[in-house]
Amino acid sequence: MTAKIGLFLWALLSFVLMGTPSVESSKVYIDVNAPNIRPLPIAIQTFSNGKEISEIVISDLNFTGLFYCLPEDAQVERNDQPFNARSWIPLNTALVVKGNVSKTSQNIITSITAYDVLENREVLRKEYSASANLLRPLAHSISNDLYRLLTGQTGVFRSRIAFVVDRGKTKEINISDYDGQRVFNTGISAGIIMSPRWSPDGRQLLYSAERDRNWEIYLLDLEQMRERRLVSLSGLNITGNFFPNGQSFVFASSKDGKTDIHRADIGTMKGYKLIGSPWIDISPAISPDGKSLLFVSNRSGSPQIYIADSEGNGVRRLTFEGGYNTSPAWSPTGDRIVFTSMVDGKQQVFIMKADGSSVQRLTDKGNNEDPSFSPDGRYLVFTSDRDGSPAIYIMRANGEGQVRITPRGIRAYGPSWSPN
Repeated sequence: MTAKIGLFLWALLSFVLMGTPSVESSKVYIDVNAPNIRPLPIAIQTFSNGKEISEIVISDLNFTGLFYCLPEDAQVERNDQPFNARSWIPLNTALVVKGNVSKTSQNIITSITAYDVLENREVLRKEYSASANLLRPLAHSISNDLYRLLTGQTGVFRSRIAFVVDRGKTKEINISDYDGQRVFNTGISAGIIMSPRWSPDGRQLLYSAERDRNWEIYLLDLEQMRERRLVSLSGLNITGNFFPNGQSFVFASSKDGKTDIHRADIGTMKGYKLIGSPWIDISPAISPDGKSLLFVSNRSGSPQIYIADSEGNGVRRLTFEGGYNTSPAWSPTGDRIVFTSMVDGKQQVFIMKADGSSVQRLTDKGNNEDPSFSPDGRYLVFTSDRDGSPAIYIMRANGEGQVRITPRGIRAYGPSWSPN
C-alpha cells in the first residue's frame, strides 16, 4: 500500500457523519476542576443491536475517573423499557443513556437518548451515521457528546497518538486512536526516529530521523502524506516542538561541536540560535502561549530543567529535586510541566507547576519516560518498560488509571498526543 493510499484510508476511518441535532441541557453534572472528585454514577445501557458500541462508550467514560458506569447486572431496567426515574433514584444515578443501533448494507446508524434522573427529563437525543468500518469513531463521538453534556468540557476520545515502533533495524512512525486502536502506519521509517511532535492544527508531524548516518529533522504533511526535510546540519539535530503559529519550531543541534538550542521558520527555512553556552543544552519546548522556553542543561553539573523567554533570555533553573531531570513538556494551558526524573537508577514521570513548585511523582514501575499531555491536559501518554519491553501507556494526570495501549510483542516509544 502506498503512503498516499494509506492516508486516504486513515482519513476515511476518521470520518463520522452526525445526523439529527441534539437536545441538550445547560446543567453541568460534575466540575472537572474540583478537588477530590467522587465518580458520578451513570448508566450506559447495552444498546439494542449495538453492544460493542455501548461497551466502547463505557470504557471511554470509565477511563476518565470522573464517572462510575453501573454494570449491567446492577441496572434496574432494560434498554428497551421506558425510562422510569423513580427506579434509578435509589442507586444515586445521575444520568441514564439508552441507545439503538441499526445497520444497512454500508452504514451503521445509532440513536441515543440521555435522561436526567433527578429532573426526570430527556437532556440529550442524537443520531449518528457512519460507514460500517467506522464503528469505533462513532462510539468515541457518542462518548465526546456525553462527556460535554456531563462536564461542559470537550472530550479527548477522538484524539490520536503518534509514536515510534521499533522493528529492529528500522523504526516507523505509527498513529493510533487515543486508546491504541485503529493503528495506522504512516510509511515513514529510518534507522532511528525520535520525538514526533504534532503541529498545533494536528495536520503535520515534526520529527528527527537518522538515515545514512545523518541526523536530520523532517516534517510530515498528514493530509498529503508528503515528507519534507527541514534541517540538515552537521552533527545531531533533535527536534523540539512548534511555536503556536505552527510556522516556527525549536530544535537542538550540535553543529558547532556542542549542543545548542535553535529556532527555525518552516516557510523561509531561516533560523538562528536561541541559547548557546559551553554546556549541553537540549530538549527545547516552547510554551502554549509562545512566550517561554523549557530546555534541559547540564550547566549545574547534572541534567536539569531550565526556563527562559522565547528568545532565550532570562535563563533560570526550575528543577532542584533529583540529579537527573529531562524531557519536559508543557500542559495545553501552560500551567503545568511534566518531565522525567531518575530515581534509584530508573526513569520516572513527574509533574509540577510551571514555576517548579508542587512536584509530584506519577509512576513507580519500571522505566517511564517521554510524557505528553492530552489536548485537555487531564491525561498523559508515556513510554514504559514495566512489562519487559517499551510500550505506550496512558494515565490520568494525577497518576491514576495507568493503562497499556500498544499490544504485547510490539516495541513502541516516543508518544505524542494530538492537539485535537
